[in-house]
Amino acid sequence: MATFKERLSELIPIKRNILKNLVKEHGDTVISHVTVEQALGGLRGINCLLCDTSSVELDKGLIVREIPIRHLTDKFPEEIFFLLASSEKPDKEGIDEFKNELAKRSEVPGYVWDILKAMPKDSHPMTMLSTAILSMQKESAFYKEYSEGLKKDSFWEPTVEDALNIMAKTPSIAAYIYRLRYNKGDRIFFDPNLDWAGNYANMLGIDDPNDDFKDLIRLYLVLHCDHESGNVSAFTSSVVSSALSDPYLAVSAGLNGLAGPLHGLANQECLKWILQVYERFDGVPSDDVLRKFAWDTLKSGQVIPGYGHAVLRVTDPRFTALYNFGKNNLPNDDIFRVVQKVFEIVPQVLTEQGKAKDPWPNVDAVSGSLLYHYGIKEFDYYTVMFGVSRIMGMLAQTIYNRAMMLPITRPKSFTTEWLRRTVHNID
Repeated sequence: MATFKERLSELIPIKRNILKNLVKEHGDTVISHVTVEQALGGLRGINCLLCDTSSVELDKGLIVREIPIRHLTDKFPEEIFFLLASSEKPDKEGIDEFKNELAKRSEVPGYVWDILKAMPKDSHPMTMLSTAILSMQKESAFYKEYSEGLKKDSFWEPTVEDALNIMAKTPSIAAYIYRLRYNKGDRIFFDPNLDWAGNYANMLGIDDPNDDFKDLIRLYLVLHCDHESGNVSAFTSSVVSSALSDPYLAVSAGLNGLAGPLHGLANQECLKWILQVYERFDGVPSDDVLRKFAWDTLKSGQVIPGYGHAVLRVTDPRFTALYNFGKNNLPNDDIFRVVQKVFEIVPQVLTEQGKAKDPWPNVDAVSGSLLYHYGIKEFDYYTVMFGVSRIMGMLAQTIYNRAMMLPITRPKSFTTEWLRRTVHNID
């Protein structure tokens, strides 16, 4: 049976040839155009990034290697990473070998713990995670081999080594940050008998007699694994990596982007709104009360967090997966019941209002309520959990980009004066 890295070595020449032929045969074909609104609107909607790990379709949601995410919710994150990086699902023997490989690489260098302990006690947990990943850059196999002389077509090989090491160590680091930052007690050690996500859940120290929390974390990490390459964290990581910075530098940069309020903060903002509803009405409101509150919120110029999506025009299938988990595992939880009530009422209100292109919920509308139920009530930590998952996508994209020998990312910029002259045909 081929190992993960051996299988990549078989697949990469095939995929390189596909790209080579596309450039050779269709290099002059136009695939997109740019309007002034797009150029000044964050480049939204411009088709200019190659990303084979995943795509987001308006009527299907997240697609991982041509497989809708709704068909992958019973998988372990290790299987998802294997799929993201290689384009293939591993068989049972393959995934067992991959899990063992991650377990062997899970030990975190002692200096990382010292660095985290030395940081200010009120450091943001995302700053701590980014710093911890960055501090391990000295371990980079890519950096060492590149410095010694490495052929371009082999760049992907030490990149895989770095990716596996980062992925293997991240759960221990992220869990320790939670325990250290919020005074939850001593570090809990990695258990070689548990899977990657199960270990993360266990090391957080949440009481979990029936393993429900472990199941939630497995699902959560699968659902947040990747989201094309144009989102801030993936794009930042990709740009940094394109300069041949090693994966430690690239992932740390991507995490810094994920920490931004407009990217990774959404689930906690959604939960804050749900808690405000619960507190305002001293419990789960009736349909009529919630409908009026939703209308009042919209009329005041505010949005209802968690509803709407830049691409989707259907209910986010990631929302559906977590929503079903909630219905099956915590149907009597009052906060989750508010989420249910909002899901029943708010899309109707948004449809009646007629302004929202997408009145349906995205994944952030429910994820925070589930974490809250199991005792993760420190909102600033939610982006770390998001980061643990999204590291899979960043690493898989880095491996792919190196394997395809993609060039440095260097778009051309323009001035406002140039744009003004261009649109007015001024010489």
